[in-house]
Amino acid sequence: MPFACCEPVVIATIQQTPFLIFESFAKIPLSAADLLELAIPPNFVESLKMSWKPLNQYSLADGLVVEHDAVRELDEVGELIDWDELEQQVSAIHAKTRGRSAYPPLLLLKALILQAWYNLSDPGLERQLGRDLLFRRFVGLGLSEAVPDHTTLWRFRQELAAGDRLSAVLKQINDQLAVAGVRLQQGQISIVDATVIEAKQCRPHRKGEGETTQDPEAAYHTKANSRGQRRTTYGYKLHANSDEDGFVQGLDYSPANHHDSRHFGALLTGEEAQVYGDSAYASDATDKLLGKKNKITHRAYRNRPLTGIQKRQNRQRATIRSTVERVFGQMKLHQGLGKARYLGLARNRVRAELIAISHNLKTALGLCRGMARLRERCA
Repeated sequence: MPFACCEPVVIATIQQTPFLIFESFAKIPLSAADLLELAIPPNFVESLKMSWKPLNQYSLADGLVVEHDAVRELDEVGELIDWDELEQQVSAIHAKTRGRSAYPPLLLLKALILQAWYNLSDPGLERQLGRDLLFRRFVGLGLSEAVPDHTTLWRFRQELAAGDRLSAVLKQINDQLAVAGVRLQQGQISIVDATVIEAKQCRPHRKGEGETTQDPEAAYHTKANSRGQRRTTYGYKLHANSDEDGFVQGLDYSPANHHDSRHFGALLTGEEAQVYGDSAYASDATDKLLGKKNKITHRAYRNRPLTGIQKRQNRQRATIRSTVERVFGQMKLHQGLGKARYLGLARNRVRAELIAISHNLKTALGLCRGMARLRERCA
């Protein structure tokens, strides 16, 4: 569509229809072909319809930033992931067409992924978004744009907890990494296990009549270590399914007193060639469910010791099963998974899912950089 007028124009939506508005207040409706001709991104128009802040246009200040490898450190993640596809999972949040413009849900999702990646609190994430060029570049926030405060981040996380949207986001990211050739698409295995997470408020200080300050949704878990010493923890359990490369394929969250086997079926993808796990998952029901896929560690019973073949199989399976232990160790050491940050199961489950998403992205980034270095050596 030719535009003879050369006056400055802006783009706005009126009753869900995009318009060009001229300085003289004349309005021209825009069709899909017009948007294509003007090179206007569809998500920019959608952000106007849903009363989102239009953050796709960068200011002069962004053009004056000196490029540096430290600022582009996470650009490879953007090349691996199609964020527009992921935005569909969270686009229903802040989807009102009236009222004050909100931050786009994708921007807030990226911010929470960075929070899990670097183990930050909500105020800490707000400060990093305000002063760190790497954070602003990753989430798509220009230098002239205001930073979402910590209460905005908190409310968005609450929306994620209410809608249970992150399971679909995790699956989409894994599927995209498989298409990109970073993860195996066929013949992958599942390694299942659970780890105990201490509650935010775990000590039973008295609060009132019959009440304590403990997290009411957590529970006690007792386990004996290799020395026979019993250790009791008040908190939750993270049940996870990892593949052989350390990518989290699925997870579940429960009070710490849940037995691991209760969440076994929910962790399986249904596409795995083999399933590995410790003896807590061993049972006749597991044997019947998995059939030839069953690589669960053999368990000894009273008057039924393990045979020599079973012991050798357990040693071989332990070398593969250790991958999920390494995943738990990395998430506890670098991303703060060992201690719950919030009260309540739903909030901490969202945090665990965000940690799993950031862990998968970090793992994919490490594999891609390792393959790039290998290609350079072979060139």
